[in-house]
Amino acid sequence: MTSDVTPDLPAGLATSPPEAPTGPAVGSATKETLEDYTLRFAPRHYRKWSTGVVAVSALGGIAYLADFAIGANIGIAYGTTNALWGIAVFAVVIFLTGFPLAYYAARYNLDLDLITRGSGFGYYGSVVSNVIFATFTFIFFALEGSIMAQGLQLGLGVPLWAGYAVSTLIIFPLVIYGMKVLSTLQLWTTPLWLVLMVIPFVYLLVSHPESVSSFFAYQGEDGAGAPNIGSVMLAAGVCLSLIAQIAEQIDYIRFMPPRTPENAGKWWRAVILAGPGWVIFGAIKQVIGLFLAVYIIANVTDGAAVANQPVHQFLEIYRDIMPAPVALGLAVVLVVISQVKINVTNAYSGSLAWTNSFTRVTKRYPGRLVFLAFNLLIALVLMEADMFSFLNTILGFYANLGMAWVVAVASDITFNKYVFKLSPRQAEFRRGMLYAVNPVGFGTLLVAGGLSIVCFFGGLGAGLQPFSPLVAIALALVLPPVIAFATKGRWYLRRTDDGITLPMYDDFGNPSDVMLDCHVCGQRYERPDMCACETHDAFVCSLCLSTDRTGEHVLPEQERTVAIG
Repeated sequence: MTSDVTPDLPAGLATSPPEAPTGPAVGSATKETLEDYTLRFAPRHYRKWSTGVVAVSALGGIAYLADFAIGANIGIAYGTTNALWGIAVFAVVIFLTGFPLAYYAARYNLDLDLITRGSGFGYYGSVVSNVIFATFTFIFFALEGSIMAQGLQLGLGVPLWAGYAVSTLIIFPLVIYGMKVLSTLQLWTTPLWLVLMVIPFVYLLVSHPESVSSFFAYQGEDGAGAPNIGSVMLAAGVCLSLIAQIAEQIDYIRFMPPRTPENAGKWWRAVILAGPGWVIFGAIKQVIGLFLAVYIIANVTDGAAVANQPVHQFLEIYRDIMPAPVALGLAVVLVVISQVKINVTNAYSGSLAWTNSFTRVTKRYPGRLVFLAFNLLIALVLMEADMFSFLNTILGFYANLGMAWVVAVASDITFNKYVFKLSPRQAEFRRGMLYAVNPVGFGTLLVAGGLSIVCFFGGLGAGLQPFSPLVAIALALVLPPVIAFATKGRWYLRRTDDGITLPMYDDFGNPSDVMLDCHVCGQRYERPDMCACETHDAFVCSLCLSTDRTGEHVLPEQERTVAIG
């Protein structure tokens, strides 16, 4: 249910949706962030999509072909058996860690950076995790862009260097307008993408059933792919570099409608499917990528040289089904659609991550488009440096940082918020309400990420080197409750009172839709985005607090008189 507004509420209260920003007093930051509530809580009046539309839009972002390349690479390196077990480890870890994050995002309508702030990292401490996520977006943008460039070279004869530039520039105009355009793009392109992706796999199963036994017997390029726990963990480590994908899923999931008794079933199905459920589709794609690679190695002349390139994987199978020109055209279409579907999400999410970090540190909002261009430029440099040729190494290294961050947040939500009640259960992200740095999550990231990277490079001995993913996971899982107990939850909340007497949530526990005026930017926002102002008898929105360079609007630290629980 929505909140009722009575006439005796404080001045500045409004009940109608916010109007489009107008007038000279409204800054460019306010205008841009209202496109899709960049850096903000996603308000109820804006979340008009059904649970199904949000879920399909979120899953559209996992249309990338990198999974095919990753599956092929780990299978070629470690053999089918080790690769399959590595993929299974990856799927279980991703699902278990992604569930609490997706639930929290859908319940409180926040992106993962805003969640991270109040889940053990602090207002400034989460900047580090933001940089980790931004790194994820340009690494995988570069990977997908490389695959698209390979398709353009094969189909149209475009040189790779030019293909890299095309695959980058084509994304920029599609990302300018945020969620509204992205959801439409994902909905319209998903059916064709599914058909083109499934055809080769089904064809091989039906027409070449012997390919299944060859697949399971494959021992890797050096023929030493016998079952081995070290190889399993090395394979899992490469796959687990995708753990930060949950942050991109959350960039869509935060727009879920409120959960009510009437829609609870649909709401939960959508959250699970589009949140942690993405890994089911990701794991399937990795297995298919390896399956196609093994077939190509065994049946195509010089197939080993191109077996890990998705465009060749699909092209070779299409050629068995249809005339060569049609096969080539469909392979290129599939590559382009896949690259565009995922890279609009990579570019969008990366621009949010960079902008969020820069705004908090400098108290300035330069505009999301500045960092959109910045993210694309880094990705282009990686492509031109041929990152595709050392894919396993770069992904295995990155996985340690990604796991340390995501698992730490998942552990804080699960154990500190719900089991031990050491962390405030309800979300908090506003400046003034949080301490600058919380040792629970920030300390966990430094220890778990640092030690796992040392392990990855052999610093803890050759015997432990393959197990760096387990080091990151175990430490990130255990340390948050340990540190929270040691600090008695002291560093979560700087204040327990935001100065507003209106309830934050409605009768169903959903964030309130009551509107309040921000006296700084002159716009109206829903209750969860607002705080009382320290120097005025008025309210101020979260972004105006973030860009307050003098700190005059920020509420002072409050002496703790009540427990967090």
